[in-house]
Amino acid sequence: MSCDSNRRRLIGLAAGAAMVVAGPLRTARPAEHEEMEVLAVEDLMREHGILRRALLVYAEAAARLLKGSSEVPAEALGRTAGLFRSFGEDYHERGLEEKHVFPPLLKAGGANAALARTLTVQHQRGRDITDYVAAIARRGRIGTAEARPIADTLTAFVRMYEHHAAIEDTVIFPAWKKAISAAEYRELSDQFEDLEHRFFGADGFEDALARIGLIEQAFGLADLAALTAPEPPAMTTHD
Repeated sequence: MSCDSNRRRLIGLAAGAAMVVAGPLRTARPAEHEEMEVLAVEDLMREHGILRRALLVYAEAAARLLKGSSEVPAEALGRTAGLFRSFGEDYHERGLEEKHVFPPLLKAGGANAALARTLTVQHQRGRDITDYVAAIARRGRIGTAEARPIADTLTAFVRMYEHHAAIEDTVIFPAWKKAISAAEYRELSDQFEDLEHRFFGADGFEDALARIGLIEQAFGLADLAALTAPEPPAMTTHD
């Protein structure tokens, strides 16, 4: 046997022995079906995704009312208000933001504390508007005379909450994460998940996702491709 063959054989035996001692190599990738943990900020932001989809329904309803259209399904509008009440206001706002996210920022003071106070005021204004929309929806139809004030109310709410959620996503949530320790953050992530189960019995996010999907169907908003914007008009040339 040549020296090269002996050397390759020894290297192979050494590698085999190392595998026996160390075990098979592990990769950093999780198992294919392993469920990834959702931490607090990601949880808060994906909840905003549900609420933004509800805002799109409100914006569609307002646009139809301003055009004089009677094609605003009052029952589905009421379900949108109900989703905003249970998932947005009672759970997301009261249960998470006002109880856990805002207090550390209020305690620290400064610009973020001022924002947290404004956001709390806007939470309450949103609850007043939810009461109003729910009461309108319970009537079963929207009269011509009240179409404009309802549309204006929905439009104002959409404008407020779009900015509200954007400030929370880009300023408040990152500031809150910095204001607490890593251990507190992980503990609160677990608490958020437990609170979701207590509120909704199972997976509150999945339930809300199904609910907003049915509402979008009622408003004709379920087909994303149909909502693709048309091409912009051709530019005219001027001498």
